[in-house]
Amino acid sequence: MSTQQEEITYRSPTFYDDLAAESDPHVHMVMIATKPDIIKQVPLFKELKKRGHIVVLAHTGQHYDENLSGGMLKEFGVEPDFNLNVRGGMHEIVSQIIGRLGYVIGELKERGKIVIPYVHGDTTTAMASANAGYCHAFGAVHVEAGIRTLTPEYGNPKSQIPNPKQNSNSKIQISNFDVASWRKFLMDKNNWGRGSQEPYPEQFNTRCAEAATGIHLAPVELDREFMQSEGYCDDRIFVVGNSVVDATLEAVDNAANSKIFEQYPQLADGNFVRFCIHRRENCISEKRFMAIYNAMKSMIEEGRTVLLINMHQTKAAFERFGLKEEVEKLNQDHENFIFSDVWPLYTDVIAAMQKASVCATDSGSMQEEMNVLGTPCVTLRFGSDRGESAINGGNLIAPPIDSELIKKMIEYAWDNQEMKDAGKIYGEGVSAKCVDAVEAVLGEGEVFRSEGKRLSL
Repeated sequence: MSTQQEEITYRSPTFYDDLAAESDPHVHMVMIATKPDIIKQVPLFKELKKRGHIVVLAHTGQHYDENLSGGMLKEFGVEPDFNLNVRGGMHEIVSQIIGRLGYVIGELKERGKIVIPYVHGDTTTAMASANAGYCHAFGAVHVEAGIRTLTPEYGNPKSQIPNPKQNSNSKIQISNFDVASWRKFLMDKNNWGRGSQEPYPEQFNTRCAEAATGIHLAPVELDREFMQSEGYCDDRIFVVGNSVVDATLEAVDNAANSKIFEQYPQLADGNFVRFCIHRRENCISEKRFMAIYNAMKSMIEEGRTVLLINMHQTKAAFERFGLKEEVEKLNQDHENFIFSDVWPLYTDVIAAMQKASVCATDSGSMQEEMNVLGTPCVTLRFGSDRGESAINGGNLIAPPIDSELIKKMIEYAWDNQEMKDAGKIYGEGVSAKCVDAVEAVLGEGEVFRSEGKRLSL
């Protein structure tokens, strides 16, 4: 047995034999790896089980600590059937997932099983797991397929923001900057451009996963348009909404049981902003990070209540730019500043975000969750792979180029009623719609579609 195989752990010592004994040849393999994976994939896992499919929950180990994985798995009442236990740098994780998952899928294939990997979104696990299945001629089900970054046309006079790519001395006149006009600009789909490689490596991951996918489950119609333009077969693209809706609404129902306001009483009455800064491009670029950090610092010093979730990349940035002592002193000196590591329970996150006045984030999933909750969102990036949420009116793009600009956008969004009232765009009963789509395809053939000598995904 190779080292790769030895690293895999199984919930049952008879994992392969148990699956081989099942009469149905299809094994629905739901992949999880990161916190967003767990939130969005577990509802599908439960829906598949409810309908009687042979389904296994597979963890790659990409997120493995209690705050990012263990606590949430307990909260959702699930346990992975196997864990690949990947560790290391990005290149090592990619190769380990392909190697180890490829081994698991290969063992099941030898036992006559047709494996259907369910991969989610734009994670490294999605890209590598889809690859591992494809190597065995198994097509993936891509949950949250087609998410592509759109970027506002900076430099357009109507945008009021100079093009950051151009060597220009032009400055944004913050005192005259009209955020309401900027929001209106963002709500026009014609004012956005395609092709961005940010976020890194997520845009690479989602595009690679798409090529090994046999069923594309797109959250919104815009995502279908992206995939159609890239040449994917329309009869395998299903617009189903986003399964984060199922998890978020369940957490809303459970929010009364949350103890988070006992831990952080400053948040109990709302009137706060939640900051989340973890994208590599924001945390590696000193200019970007400092623009966001200084906006947050100014709001803290002015007395605004600020919750900052201190994630892995955030911590690295504080070290990288010599801010660790400063941010710890801010935390000591200001009761209105809540500086916290990631919360392990999703119910706590949603309970707090229901009360937030605004969320300032570079996350992708939080843009979706804020739409579900009706909380204004400010996205701390140059563009967004959830551009539909800004076009819909509930999300503002705040390019990380100027702290005053960012601060002004957050203050505009603070309890902004028009942004709160933006329509819900991510559907309902999404997990059921996802499984409906898969069952419809399986009723006619296989996920990996072979037509004579032509392979068409």
